[in-house]
Amino acid sequence: MTDAGDAVARLVREERARVLATLIRVTGSVDLAEDATQDAVVRALETWPRDGVPDNPRAWLLVAAKRQAIDHIRREGRRAGKEAAAMDLVDPADEPPEVVRDDLLRLVFTCCHPFLSLDAQVALALRTLAGLSTAEVARGLMVPEATMAKRLTRAKQKIAKAGIPYRVPAAEELPDRLAGVATTVYLIFNEGYADISRSGLAAEAVRLGRVLAELMPDEPTVLGLLALMLLQESRRAARVIDGAPVLLADQDRSLWDARAIKEGVELVGVALRRSPDRPDRYAVQAAIAACHALSLSYAETNWDAVVSWYDVLLTVHDTPVVRLNRAVAVAERDGAAAGLALVDAIPDLEAYPWWHASRAELLNRLGDKDSARAAYERALASGLNEPTAEHLRRRLEDLG
Repeated sequence: MTDAGDAVARLVREERARVLATLIRVTGSVDLAEDATQDAVVRALETWPRDGVPDNPRAWLLVAAKRQAIDHIRREGRRAGKEAAAMDLVDPADEPPEVVRDDLLRLVFTCCHPFLSLDAQVALALRTLAGLSTAEVARGLMVPEATMAKRLTRAKQKIAKAGIPYRVPAAEELPDRLAGVATTVYLIFNEGYADISRSGLAAEAVRLGRVLAELMPDEPTVLGLLALMLLQESRRAARVIDGAPVLLADQDRSLWDARAIKEGVELVGVALRRSPDRPDRYAVQAAIAACHALSLSYAETNWDAVVSWYDVLLTVHDTPVVRLNRAVAVAERDGAAAGLALVDAIPDLEAYPWWHASRAELLNRLGDKDSARAAYERALASGLNEPTAEHLRRRLEDLG
């Protein structure tokens, strides 16, 4: 694909979720909205590179998707109800801008309805909000594609049959939804954070975090989540140079977003003060990110503080990945041997590429190049995006 084609593809992908969210509100059908939005996306990819990007890409996509939905409804039958539904799409009532702005948040709450299992919530959110294909969602959640397809179909049917409303819940319902919503928003952010070509997703997740903070201004989970995303996003300009990932130790900190760091650090403080007995896990993760953000250089990082915050995190969110991250911090504080001992003691991460990559780095520091080489090869075989894989291939070549 040409650079112009890549730019169009990125733009279409960034607008897709908002268009889909609006169309679900208008049609009341996830399936119909997905099909119509996909058709509009295909048309955009075919015509924009040739004719130019329209002045308002989102409006163009929404009009095209609505036309596809109308055609579908009319093809389905000429019954009075169907015709009426089609006419509603042709001439929708005027709506204030904030309604359209919050369509994505409505979709978040729809995907995270407690009537759906947590697995189904996450799968549906990744499919609709993050725009991943069924195969990509299946790979991400490590289940067969056929299983994921059935899971998504069942989730959509449940939404339709149960008449789950497409809306932001009332204030008294929000706390029960918060865990799923926070998980979903952070997954969206991570999709945009991990893949630089999808940075629009990270920006959208931050926006959703701000809307949630307006809805629930005293909730530590929301404040911690927003703080975490801001602090991580603050490094964006330094994380990738010429398409290649740059490790934290090598990043030019003058490129970090000082305003986002200031806001994130302030939010961390508020979130932690509001949950003194059992801190929220997002707030603790944000505190770790703040330790890095406030360090003048990698060498001056307060690793005692970082390890201490990981110890706190393990009391509220003990997972193998958190243990791995703590082990890496211990390696920086106490040396590679101490870190490697902790890494090797973590079970259930054989399929996780970063477990192998961390082992490889620590083995290399200890001078065991053969074992490091084998670990890098295991990491590369475990599945990574291309920029990260290229970085590991270079590390492997450096071993000689």
